[in-house]
Amino acid sequence: MSKELHITLKRSMIGRPETQRKTLRALGLKKREQTVIHPDNPAVRGAIKKVGHLLEVKEVDA
Repeated sequence: MSKELHITLKRSMIGRPETQRKTLRALGLKKREQTVIHPDNPAVRGAIKKVGHLLEVKEVDA
């Protein structure tokens, strides 16, 4: 069974460096409190690590 990650943007992008904004956009996050679902893989984990201080992540069995 594969896992999914439910990623929610908890803090605003305002005032953040451009690299962090691009990472959030790549994850599909545009607005605060928006939640997206991604498969659990190393690429997504790396993006989460880069902007983890702005996110809330929940692991869910798919």
